[in-house]
Amino acid sequence: MKAGIRSWVLGLYVALSPLVARAEWQAVEKVQPYVIEGNTGAELYASIGERGPKLGMVRAIAHTTFTLTWTRKYEPQQNGACVLTTARPKLTIIYTLPKPARKLQGATGNLWETFITGVRDHEKVHGEFITDLVKAIEATSIGLTVADDPDCSKIRTELTGRLGKLSQEQRQRSRDFDKVELSNGGNIHQLVLMLVNQK
Repeated sequence: MKAGIRSWVLGLYVALSPLVARAEWQAVEKVQPYVIEGNTGAELYASIGERGPKLGMVRAIAHTTFTLTWTRKYEPQQNGACVLTTARPKLTIIYTLPKPARKLQGATGNLWETFITGVRDHEKVHGEFITDLVKAIEATSIGLTVADDPDCSKIRTELTGRLGKLSQEQRQRSRDFDKVELSNGGNIHQLVLMLVNQK
């Protein structure tokens, strides 16, 4: 009976271990508010235009950025190859969102809650894209092997090339998402119209 229990427990551990490996890290999320003024939807939106995060020549309603560092271990092999055996990320996602300077009352307060909830949900999608990128980097990194690389220098060049492609794909995915959301009739466009056309 004890042998049967041990066998079942071992089988359970083997079955769950890949899940445990995938859950070894989690992104940390932080909100970085910027203060806006106004007592109506139009005033609040005008303040966003003056104080929102600057992206190039324009200001945005909100913005999502991240910091990412890696713990990597490269191991030379007896046959002269190099293998990347460990790639553990430390990811922090930072959401920059508007925050009224004071508590909003009545209809304006209700409109603002609908608006900021929609904006926050939009930025969370960007956060998911970033997390997907890091998972893709992790998947392409661990086990990467380069032959004839005893000092593990070629593998770094190879990895950089692969990561550049993944990063470009993530940026394009975010641009495509924004194009839909910010276009006429898109979700964010509708939220802005609702806020500024307050009755």
